[in-house]
Amino acid sequence: MDKKHFVLHLLPSRPDFAKTMSEEELAIMQDHIAYWMDLMNKGKVLAFGPVLDPKEVYGLGIVEVDSEEEVQEFIANDPAGKINKYEYHLMNAVVPKTHAN
Repeated sequence: MDKKHFVLHLLPSRPDFAKTMSEEELAIMQDHIAYWMDLMNKGKVLAFGPVLDPKEVYGLGIVEVDSEEEVQEFIANDPAGKINKYEYHLMNAVVPKTHAN
């Protein structure tokens, strides 16, 4: 089965979120990073991290999956979903042959 690629956009709950996180929010975001690192180590995530846009820092990720349902499951299980929202879109990604299954 051909893999599909999606880009995920993690929308912060407020424009200054990255600079004004409470201790509780910081703990959630640390769990969020560990969650996505685990998925990366399983070969599901090609890249993820904060985009340092001066107007608003936001999260961006690129995943390689079998189905859109898998993306929805990733989002549903992400600890950051408690305090932020996601958008995602199918992507016609160009990736190294080692990732093209």
